[in-house]
Amino acid sequence: MRKLFCYIVLLILFAGCEKTVDWPLKSQQSSQIVVDGIITSENKIQTVTLSYPVTELNARPDPVTGANILISDEDSVFNFTEQPAGSGIYRSIHPFAAHEGNHYTLFISYKEQVITAKAAMTTPTSFNFLVYLPDDDDNLYHISWVASSFSTEPPAMWEVLLDWSNVTGYENSDTSTTKKRLLFYTLSTLDVSEIFAPQMEKITFPAGTVINERRYSLTPEHAEFIRELLLETQWQGGLFNSVPANVPTNLSRGAIGYFAACGVYSISQTVPQ
Repeated sequence: MRKLFCYIVLLILFAGCEKTVDWPLKSQQSSQIVVDGIITSENKIQTVTLSYPVTELNARPDPVTGANILISDEDSVFNFTEQPAGSGIYRSIHPFAAHEGNHYTLFISYKEQVITAKAAMTTPTSFNFLVYLPDDDDNLYHISWVASSFSTEPPAMWEVLLDWSNVTGYENSDTSTTKKRLLFYTLSTLDVSEIFAPQMEKITFPAGTVINERRYSLTPEHAEFIRELLLETQWQGGLFNSVPANVPTNLSRGAIGYFAACGVYSISQTVPQ
């Protein structure tokens, strides 16, 4: 009995010990490029962003500047230029829209690197507008439903843009506090990490807010990329974390990220006064 008591005391002491551990992050090669490029069915200036991987948590990525970018389909070639200079943001010289049924090729030339990717255009799909409700303790509103996270329907990404910068009382506020961008996803898979993911920040907004909801149709390959990315980021930190793994990509060797062509359907409403 005495020995058992000693073992229990030792177990409690060991369990109460804390030790600081530094986890060194493995930095990517400096030549590797992160590509963020989605062209859409909207007739507009399309954008591709290039940056370097970060080596610290929450660090701001350095832009990849001075690259040459073009996108082509079966009939046309669209050239891009860096705007503004030094930003790593490349915009098409002329507006264009991706067309359903076409296949698009991304070509990036940077120093001695050549990076390519191919994407098939998806079909825009209509949807029911999101649901927002008033808060119980103030005169603000919050979003209660956008879309089901799991569905047997084709996968989609939902972009919700909130803007109350012109609402009375907010005209002189910093736009970073009166404009918000939220992303939601409908995937054909259901993961434990998603079900028990950490709680997201609640965004509240006043009457008069303009809500623009946009549905991006995804190919199965693009949806799988997003799923793996969420497993590594947004769905980490909950009760059940996934084992870290390489996120898939459709880019050629020397780059990470994804290039996609998405059909987009958009609905806008204003929260009534």
